[in-house]
Amino acid sequence: MSVAEYVLWGSLALTAYVYVAYPVLVWLLSRVFARAVPKIETNHVRGTNSREKWPMISLVIAAYREEKVILERLKNAVLLDYPADRLEVIIGCDGAEDLTGELVRSFGDSRVRAIEFSQRRGKASVLNDCIPQAKGEIIVFSDANTMMDRQALRELVRHFTDPKVGGVCGELILTDPVTGENVDGLYWKYENFLKRAEGRLGALLGVNGAIYAIRKELYQPIPTETMVDDFLIGMRIHQSGYRLVYEKRAIAREETPATVGSEFRRRARIGTGGFQCLAWLWPLLSPLRGRVAFAFWSHKVLRWLCPTFMVAAIISNAMLARDPFYLRVLLVHEVFYLVSIVGLLYLQGHRWLRIFRVPGMFVSMNLALLVGFGRWLTGHQGGTWKRTERAGETSPSREHERVTH
Repeated sequence: MSVAEYVLWGSLALTAYVYVAYPVLVWLLSRVFARAVPKIETNHVRGTNSREKWPMISLVIAAYREEKVILERLKNAVLLDYPADRLEVIIGCDGAEDLTGELVRSFGDSRVRAIEFSQRRGKASVLNDCIPQAKGEIIVFSDANTMMDRQALRELVRHFTDPKVGGVCGELILTDPVTGENVDGLYWKYENFLKRAEGRLGALLGVNGAIYAIRKELYQPIPTETMVDDFLIGMRIHQSGYRLVYEKRAIAREETPATVGSEFRRRARIGTGGFQCLAWLWPLLSPLRGRVAFAFWSHKVLRWLCPTFMVAAIISNAMLARDPFYLRVLLVHEVFYLVSIVGLLYLQGHRWLRIFRVPGMFVSMNLALLVGFGRWLTGHQGGTWKRTERAGETSPSREHERVTH
C-alpha cells in the first residue's frame, strides 16, 4: 500500500472508531466491568429530617447580563426540594453591564446573595472568587438559564455519602423555547448515552455545566483563560483520585440555542477549549490511568482530531483518484458531503429534507471543531464568555456560552 492509501484508510478507520465502534465498545464494557454504585435512597441520606441529616450546599451561578432570566432562575432555586437552612444560592455577577446584580439583591430571600464584580473578567475568575466565599461543603454549579427539577439537589447530594465520590453530574434536557417541550435531538441523546455508559464504567469525562456538584475541598482555582470550565473542573476530580459519577435522575432543563449560527459558535468554542485543557489534563492520558485514559483518548482527543482525519481522507482520496476503485470511493465521498450540505439546509428550515439532517449535523459539528482547532493553534482564545443567543434575542453581543460536550 502507498502512503496515500494508509492515510485514507487509517483516517476513515479512526473516524468510524470514534463515532461508531467506541460507543458500542464502551457500552459493552460498562455492562461487563461496571463500577458498583451504592444504592442510596434519597430520603435516607444520613438519617431522616433533622437539620444535620443533609449537608450544607452552595448553588453557584456565574452570570453575565442575565437580567431577563435571573428572577425566574432564583425562584426555581429557592423552590427546590432541599432543607431551606442547608442551602445558599450565590450569583456571581460578571461586570455591572445590566440590572442582574440589582435584581438579585432585591430578591428578598436570605439564602440568596449576589457577589458583584464591577469589571467583566470572565467566568473562570468569577468562580475562583465566589467558591472560597461559599458556606457549603458541597458546591453545585449551574447556569442562569437552567431550570432544575425539584428533586435535583437531593439526587446529586445523596451520592456524597460515599467518601470515594468527589463529583456528580446530572442530566440536561433540552427544551423548545416556545413550547417548553423536550426536543433532545439525536446528537444529544447520543451524548447522554455515552455519559451513562462511561459513568457506569467509572470513566465519566467531564460534566454538564448546567448541573453538577463537587466537594468544595476538591475545588482548585482554574486558570483565568479557561474556556470550558465544567470539563476542566470535572476531569480534575479524576486527577484528585476521587470518583466522578452520573445521576440521570438529577434533571435540569435548558432551551436550545435560537439559531444554527449560535450553536456553531458554541461548538467551535468548545473545540478550542478542549485542546486548551490538554495542557492541564495530559497526565490523565497515561495508560496508567486505565479506564479514564481509554475514554479520554477515545471520546475526546480522537474526536477533536476527527476533522483533521476527514480532511486527510478526502485529500488522499483525491490523490488516488486515477485508480478506478479509488475514483468510486471519491464519488462516495462527494455524495456524502453533498448530502451533508442538503442536511445543513434542512437545519435552516427546509423540513422536507429531514432524512439528510444527521450527516449535515455531523459535518457541521466537525467543521466547528476544525475552526476551534485553528483558533487554538493561532492563540485566538480568551477567558471571557458570550451568551448563546436565546429566543427573542438577536444581538451577537449578547451570547452566553452553554458548554455541553
